[in-house]
Amino acid sequence: MTSSLERPSPYLLGNYAPVEREIDARDLKVHGEIPRDLAGVFVRNGANPRFRQKGRHHWFDGDGMIHALHFEDGRASYRNRWVRTWAFGEEEKAGGSLWTGTTERPDFSNPRGPLKDTSNTDLVYHAGRLYSLWWLGGAAYVVQVPSLETCGTETWGGQMPTVSAHPKVDAVTGEMMLFDYKPYPPYLTYAVVAPSGEIVHKTTIDFDAPRPQHDMAITERFSILFDMSMRFDAELFARGHMRSRFYRDSPARIGLLPRRAPGSEIRWFEASPFYMYHTINAWEEGDRVVLIGCKIDAPLVGDPQNPPRQVPTVGFLRLEPNLYRWELDLATGAVKEERLDDTLTEFPRMDNRALGRRTRYSYNPRISLTEPTVLFDGLVKYDLEAGRSDTLVYPEGRFGGEVVFAPRTGAKGEDDGYLITFVCDEASGESEAWVMDARNVSGPPLARVSIPQRVPTGYHAWWIGGDDLAAQRAMPLPA
Repeated sequence: MTSSLERPSPYLLGNYAPVEREIDARDLKVHGEIPRDLAGVFVRNGANPRFRQKGRHHWFDGDGMIHALHFEDGRASYRNRWVRTWAFGEEEKAGGSLWTGTTERPDFSNPRGPLKDTSNTDLVYHAGRLYSLWWLGGAAYVVQVPSLETCGTETWGGQMPTVSAHPKVDAVTGEMMLFDYKPYPPYLTYAVVAPSGEIVHKTTIDFDAPRPQHDMAITERFSILFDMSMRFDAELFARGHMRSRFYRDSPARIGLLPRRAPGSEIRWFEASPFYMYHTINAWEEGDRVVLIGCKIDAPLVGDPQNPPRQVPTVGFLRLEPNLYRWELDLATGAVKEERLDDTLTEFPRMDNRALGRRTRYSYNPRISLTEPTVLFDGLVKYDLEAGRSDTLVYPEGRFGGEVVFAPRTGAKGEDDGYLITFVCDEASGESEAWVMDARNVSGPPLARVSIPQRVPTGYHAWWIGGDDLAAQRAMPLPA
């Protein structure tokens, strides 16, 4: 009989399987027509193991690989490259894996460190540089565009040697707000990076134990951080074990910190217990702060209090997120919560130019309920003002990923442009990039760009417009 440890992980099969080739392809075949006012580079990160790591495999394991599409004059070209982290280089030299996966107990006897920084999670562009980031907090790797060459790391003068995924860029002020959390004090560090690329503010937030943080949000005046109800089990943590537990009797807290204030000035607002991977946006309305995100009420597999509904799982994580709105009353401290939709959606995106200001639209991939793993079978455009939505359902057997909003040249509104994502046929591996009209999500795509090799299911993406591409700051490639 085959043991559970010997059976291949479902997150190594089908379109989760890694690709081995780095290729360049120009003048790709297009079904339809690429708009000529679409100019820039769509980049997307994801886990693509160069070597199979020791122990059990988790979807979040594997070296980062960036896939990029360059759009110009109605044509598209494709390139993919591994993020050549220090850990990637060490394993290349060794010819095999040197670390265990994230679901195994960290090996503190490993001379290279207990955890492998794969830089496989997020991409963010700020101050002329594209950064590749890791969800557990790793080095900020600088990647040139469109070559996708890894240039080294940014530490901001040694002040932030590691950074978590999902910093927030304020397109109006040009500032970037970032954070990093650790299993040892200080548990949470927060910083502000100026438009010049230099850190102008840094502080820590006091907790009595580590708090898993995956995302944050910003408004014009505040940065929003979280103390959520999924935490490390306190008793086990005291004995050196990092096992998560969902504390249903413990309120979640949403923290408002003035953008450049010391951490001691954070103000906490209590909400019903939840965990959240990704926020969408936040803004101020008079004496209230509005937060929009994808809330999960039952985040752990095996919890006897979970609802009976079958939803996709990733290791011990259970993915059942709904679109939620929180209103934080600055005058009274009260919190109003509202579920906006019963549909399960995640990996939400919006018009990055309006982040931190009141926005109307959110573009959320829809989670398939027919698959045991995390796959997106459609795309939902939410109209937060009108309280309605528009849904695109992908053809049967095809699944998409996170979308980016790419404003058309001279765009005025937050849906005046295009949505871009990779779409793959799970059976054949045929991969395409879809370009859709953001104002007509449920309509047929404007263009389906054929990719000459399979693009594995991945994580987060970014749109680098032509102006940002031209303003890219050079960084020498490592010797």
